[in-house]
This record gives sequence, C-alpha cells and structure tokens, in this order.
Amino acid sequence: MNSKRIYLSSPHMSDEGYELEYIRQAFADNWVAPLGPNVDRFERELAEYVGVGHAAALSSGTAALHLALRLAGVGPGDTVCCSSFTFIASANPILYLGATPVFIDSDPGTWNMSPAALRRALASLAGRGKPARAVVVVDLYGQSADYDQLRAACADFGAKIIEDAAEALGAEYKGKKCGSLAELAVFSFNGNKIITSSGGGMLVGEDGEMIERARFWATQARDRAIHYQHSQLGYNYRMSNVVAGIGRGQLRVLDQRVAGRREVFERYRQKLEGAGGISFMPEAGYGRSTRWLTAMVLDREQGRVSYRDVYDRLAEQNIESRPLWKPLHLQPLFAGCEYYSAEDGLDVCGDLFFRGLCLPSGSNLDPADQDRIIDIILSVAG
Repeated sequence: MNSKRIYLSSPHMSDEGYELEYIRQAFADNWVAPLGPNVDRFERELAEYVGVGHAAALSSGTAALHLALRLAGVGPGDTVCCSSFTFIASANPILYLGATPVFIDSDPGTWNMSPAALRRALASLAGRGKPARAVVVVDLYGQSADYDQLRAACADFGAKIIEDAAEALGAEYKGKKCGSLAELAVFSFNGNKIITSSGGGMLVGEDGEMIERARFWATQARDRAIHYQHSQLGYNYRMSNVVAGIGRGQLRVLDQRVAGRREVFERYRQKLEGAGGISFMPEAGYGRSTRWLTAMVLDREQGRVSYRDVYDRLAEQNIESRPLWKPLHLQPLFAGCEYYSAEDGLDVCGDLFFRGLCLPSGSNLDPADQDRIIDIILSVAG
C-alpha cells in the first residue's frame, strides 16, 4: 500500500494566507466568541457574491435548512417534497419540524430533481388533500437543478421552493448564481466543500425581514430586554467570529477553487470516458457546474466490473473514493415514505447509486496523484 493518503476532497487554504489574516485580527480584537466583525462581513460578502440581498451565517448547512423550512411555515403534519438523490442532511430538518418527507427521483439528463416527477407528486398530494408545503431542491454535486420547470410546478400547486445549494457555491443556472434561484437558499462550509470554514453554513435570501427572523431564532430567540427573556423557540445556531474569518479568506479564492475542480474533472474525463463502460455526470446545457465531486458511473452491459471493484482497488492503495449518494427513499430511516420516480418503472437515482463512484476531486489534487488514480482505474475497468 502506498503510504500517502489521497483524500476525496480535502480543505484547500489560500496560498496568500487570507484566512490567517482574518483569524489574527479576530484574536487581536479578542473577538473569538460567537458573532463579531468577521461574521457581519462574511454575510455581506457572500450575499454580494451570490447576488442576493441578505445572508445569515450559521453553525451548519443543516441549521440553515432547518430555519429555512421554519420560515416557509413547515410544521407538524405538513408534507415536504425533497430530492431523493442527496445527503441525508437535506431531509432530516423536515423531521425536526414534525413534517413528512416525500422523495422525488432524478432527471436522467442532469441527475437533479426531475420536474416531471415533482409535478406528479404535487398533483397527487393536492388531490388527496395533503398539498406540499415546501419543496427542498438539491443542487447535486455542484450542478443546479432546472429551476424554471421546478418553479412552474411549485407555482401551480402553491408550494415554496428552498434551494439546497450546499454542494454548489459558485455554480450557475442561466447566468445566475446558485443560491439566488429560490426565495431561500442554503450553503455549507463543511471541510469537504469547495470552500470551507472548518464547518458552518449560510442562509440567504432577498427578504431581509425573513433573514433577520432567522438570526433571531439562531441566537436562542432572545427578546429585546436587559434580562434573558424568550417568547419563541430558538436555537444555538450562529457562526463564530473565528470560523467566519476562515470563510472570508476562502471566499476570496472561490473562483480559483471552482476552476481547479473543473480542471480535475476534465482530466478524468479525457483519460477515462468510454473505458470499460465509464461515463460521468453530464453537465446541463442551462448552466455551469462547479464539479464539486467528479462522479463516475459504469455501464454494467459494456463493462466487466462494478463500482465496488474500483472502490476496493483504490482503497488498497490508500486512496479515498465514495459511492454516489444512497437515495433517501432507500434509507432505513425513511422506510414507508412516498417516492415518485422520473418515469413509471424507472428508478433513475437508485440505478445511479448502484453503478457510481465519486473520485478524489480536490482543487489541490496533485496531477501526479491524479495520474496514479487514473492508471489504477484503467487497470481495473479498462
């Protein structure tokens, strides 16, 4: 086994030391507790980058989604549609609020939420007197969903869209940045994302009153009083000033990081596409993906190996890879929840899960290491 560990998506700090600059200032000012100047500026800078009016810096993307759903009026007994092909954090906040998730399949051409499946789900739910309160649309692996079609379906049935752009900071849909495509959107700055603050998330939107209400809930919903008084349920969800400093530094190199990941993807595509039935997540013609993770699938008819064969060989060489997201409708936690497929008898995201693998994709991936990964894959599947 090679002793050097190659990670799926490791943090990539700026060469210029922007992060340290902001952290040092936080220590110099003794702003190391939650909130502070870095938090305020990170909110403004990210909102400006995305092209929205307001942002609230929070402890995680999951916290941001929880608050977004609450702002959308989701509560006990409600129904919320959600992309099935995603990480479980996209759906857990639905359960936090006592609502019921209904899962929606992927479009085969984009891997994102199928507009046709969503429309069928919304029509079925409305016909049974259980109209969906909201729809959580995930921008998968750094690519936006088709929002024109999804918004039209939601408008017809009175459902609010929440954009889960946790994986897609820097991506675009028809010239607009992901995060600006719905009334409310969320980002994540977890350690494996395109930029990281070591953790944390952001809730963004045009309605300043809504974002201010989220900030209020995120700081334990403390009323304006000299004593501690609370009239609403709140949470400990705000971001610290130190963490926000890291985020500000990372935001300054975001476009470089996106370019780096797209270069990594293109190198894989040029060397591997077609070998042993290998293909890659398509890029939709309506936008520009960040290629947060390079997602590969193997055609079981053309090839002679499964994704597990590739995964095991890479693991033997101390190289981290990861199967594609296991769809939420297949997760034990959500057994019994409704699922609407893209076409009758066709489970698009289920099929992708059983055939796909995410490859090391970091913007700091050494080209020599990537060549070694490519050679190993070719030795298995080529």
